[in-house]
Amino acid sequence: MSELGWIGCGVMGCSMAGKLLEAGHRLRVHTRTRSKARTLLDAGATWVDSPREAADGVDAVFSIVGYPEDVKEIHLGPSGTLSADDAPGFLIDLTTSDPGLAVEIRDRGLERGVVAYDAPVSGGDVGARNGSLSIMVGGDAERFDSIRPWLEPMGGTIVLQGGPGAGQKTKIVNQILVAASMVGACEALRFTEAAGLDPRRVLESVSTGAAGSWTLSNLVPRILDGDYEPGFFVEHFVKDLGIAIRSARSLGLDLPGLEHAESLYRAMEAAGLGRKGTQALDLHLKAASGPS
Repeated sequence: MSELGWIGCGVMGCSMAGKLLEAGHRLRVHTRTRSKARTLLDAGATWVDSPREAADGVDAVFSIVGYPEDVKEIHLGPSGTLSADDAPGFLIDLTTSDPGLAVEIRDRGLERGVVAYDAPVSGGDVGARNGSLSIMVGGDAERFDSIRPWLEPMGGTIVLQGGPGAGQKTKIVNQILVAASMVGACEALRFTEAAGLDPRRVLESVSTGAAGSWTLSNLVPRILDGDYEPGFFVEHFVKDLGIAIRSARSLGLDLPGLEHAESLYRAMEAAGLGRKGTQALDLHLKAASGPS
């Protein structure tokens, strides 16, 4: 079994790292708030005080953190993974981040003999707990088979999309689709309620037809149960949609649906809903349109 470093224990990170422990790997863990790593430490992981220590001499170091600036600091900063005395064999960033930063990390890694991959994930807290995430990988095709055994405990779908940054670009596609799906689902709920229909009966009909989606199957039931806690934070979705808009504009694209969704989620964040799950768009639309 391998010795691995892990950085980040948020809503998804602890469950994902736990899958590596369950697979028998040894794990060094670092996260901003040590208490969030407690379940991993209790399961046998070792605490370290910096990304540098997490990466020193390991077979691979993983990261899943909040923002591109966090990714840059933990890998390229003065105490980052690439400053380790004994550089890791591989660096695998699972954060949804900027494609250009993924290329920069790959290039800086090569200077230390480290093979870096961008590998953002989709599937939320449920996918992380079940080990069924979709993992979108960008990086060196020749070494991809070396990292795949570490990804398999976490992911049900693992696809190499292309070179450095291709994983992040694919995640942008994913988030454009998610944004459209969430807006459509929440607006449909508003109509359902205003029309006097039973939303659970409506969901039973539409979720298995042409309108079916992951959002309808996984997040709309949470809305109907009044559960707005995060499988994925609104504030992180705002970050993702901002990356998507900047990337689209760099390609000369005008994507009005994406921009509308981003404006809704920015308004939610401004209204104090940033730490809720993305399904809290339902609350925002209710507040904006008034009671049914």
